[in-house]
Amino acid sequence: MESEFQRHFDLISRGAVDILPEEEFQERLRRSIREKRPLRVKQGFDPTAPDIHLGHTVGIRKLKQFQDLGHQIVLIIGDYTAMVGDPAGRSATRPRLNHEEVMAHAETYQQQFFKILDRSKTEVHFNGEWFEKMSFSDIMELASKFTVARILERDDFEKRFEAGNPISIHEFMYPLMQAYDSVAIEADVEIGATEQKFNLLTGREIQQDYGQKPQLVLTVPVLVGLDGHQRMSKSLGNYIGIDESPNNMFGKIMSIPDSLLYSYFELVTDIPGAELKSIREALKDDAVNPMEVKKRLGHTVVTMYHSPEAADAAQNEFERVFTKRELPRDIPEFAADQYGRSVWIIKLLTDSGMAGSNGEARRLIRGGGVSIDGEKVASEDYELALHDDMLLKVGKRRFLRIRCS
Repeated sequence: MESEFQRHFDLISRGAVDILPEEEFQERLRRSIREKRPLRVKQGFDPTAPDIHLGHTVGIRKLKQFQDLGHQIVLIIGDYTAMVGDPAGRSATRPRLNHEEVMAHAETYQQQFFKILDRSKTEVHFNGEWFEKMSFSDIMELASKFTVARILERDDFEKRFEAGNPISIHEFMYPLMQAYDSVAIEADVEIGATEQKFNLLTGREIQQDYGQKPQLVLTVPVLVGLDGHQRMSKSLGNYIGIDESPNNMFGKIMSIPDSLLYSYFELVTDIPGAELKSIREALKDDAVNPMEVKKRLGHTVVTMYHSPEAADAAQNEFERVFTKRELPRDIPEFAADQYGRSVWIIKLLTDSGMAGSNGEARRLIRGGGVSIDGEKVASEDYELALHDDMLLKVGKRRFLRIRCS
């Protein structure tokens, strides 16, 4: 049995930052194997945006490892917590979403979860199942379990308080709501990013207050985005969505800094440990071109979410366009007749889908990442005079043919 335990623990601990308390975790894992009683392993996701990106998959892939070992995965879709907004890592209050927006995003989340997890072996709950039934008395009972002093121990709240930045009362409820999710589904283990550590440990305390055995905690790293500095985020435009086309996915991976290659292999792929070790050694070898390692990463990730054939085609297209400096074979087109003779460049970028928001469009221009017919767009206020067959390029990989009658 000890060898089986070690196999389980080695897989579960791969890429993990914290396993808390580790000795208790190991003992309960041994008992689970010995008694053939699966652990209930929980992770919550707030559908604040419509897409799941590779940053989300770090935790989801950890859930998949537990699932493959025979444990029960419980996904919590935070339709109520999303309306509060997780204050983790925030220097200001998040804009509040309404329930209709959250549920629209939740629909796509449910489709994308099961690109990784086995739907037939996954338990899914919306936390509105219990929160919408709670009376004000129930809410007061939950709020009484924690003190303001304990809440202010949380690093982001402490910094905001000291800086005089506003903290709304409803934000104080977020850690308690996440903790109560663990009570509602009787979690044995909760997984979350390192910035979630306070919330996860709060879950242990609240479960004990409700007479349950406290959950074990496993944290995973926050995946750094394409910019090489900030966490992967759709709002920052530095993300790779798991529903993106093979060409976009491969191209974006080719743009990540060399310094992130090992962590991406470790956190977003399932390559065996021996291969992971060889990649670490290769990246230390000056004779190895990091571009070749990056192509291997791109091929691996595209294969995971599409197919080996799609990965081959995406790599061939990338090499044709960026090594041989040729234009892509299939450049999408965008009809611009509705604008008349000219259009504000920001509006063109967002309307055509080349940028997800005005903010992302502005960042792309400021970074020198937008050009028209080979000329860089220098100003965010640029008014583009339209004519047929203009070529819009965004970043190093994305092209769009502008059509006007």
